[in-house]
Amino acid sequence: MASDQRSTRRAADHAGTTPNDEAPWADLEMTVPTDRDHASVVALVECALVELTHEAVGAVFISRQVGRSTRTQYVAADDVGEQFQKRHFDDRLGWHETTVPRRTVRDELITQLTQSPSKSAERSGEGATSELDTFVVKPVRELRTP
Repeated sequence: MASDQRSTRRAADHAGTTPNDEAPWADLEMTVPTDRDHASVVALVECALVELTHEAVGAVFISRQVGRSTRTQYVAADDVGEQFQKRHFDDRLGWHETTVPRRTVRDELITQLTQSPSKSAERSGEGATSELDTFVVKPVRELRTP
């Protein structure tokens, strides 16, 4: 019986880390534009949403245009992952927070992560910047807040 408890504990410990002792969400990062196919982007977003629901982490999408950047953060607002707090920061407009359903977060992230380089330049109405847009999952304590 004691060995069963140790096995269960080891399995639980293993499930929470990768072989390098990194958290399972540690490699959920991407630059945009990407060479990933649509199905791969959807899978990444779904993994991120699961981690947001079960860990104290947030998803961050940073968009950079000439002379401007925006940051959108998503953090689970409930235990079941149906509602998320969306925090949006614009260099010019400041912070705006709202609560959005899971479907909206999923759709927004897929749209953001499947953009082409020309879409990024079109959004700003100017030439493309040298910095790529990025998506990353980070611990909530590391997220910038107002």
